[in-house]
Amino acid sequence: MNQFSGSITAIEAQGSVAIVDVRAGALQLTATLLGHPAQFAGWVCGQQVRMAFKETEVALAKNLSGQISLRNRLPGRISAVEWGQILTRVRIALDDLDGVEISSVITTRSAKKLAVQVGDAIEGLVKSNEMSLLELPVAAGEDGGK
Repeated sequence: MNQFSGSITAIEAQGSVAIVDVRAGALQLTATLLGHPAQFAGWVCGQQVRMAFKETEVALAKNLSGQISLRNRLPGRISAVEWGQILTRVRIALDDLDGVEISSVITTRSAKKLAVQVGDAIEGLVKSNEMSLLELPVAAGEDGGK
């Protein structure tokens, strides 16, 4: 599971759907969440959260240009490749989050077609509905912006 922390910058909710924007370093990311409206009622801008998404939900792109509907683009460099017969794990050191790496698990066929190599510039792409948000515990003496 890929995870990193960020701060809520915007919340748009209607009924059981919420679109939550999160800033993590220089990245602006979005999570589309489904649930009971009360679940989102306590969330506020400035609140610290942890974004989480599965390795299998990270698509990869090289030399991506033009418009795309995916809101979550994670540029970086390949730091490791673990080749398997059917699946390959690609580790990406994110450009905009110092020291943060994510993983993508794609088919080995796709990895070969992309010719992934350590050091290559690459983008991880994650649909907003594949992002989960977890509340971070508030430290003693802090109100978390509430």
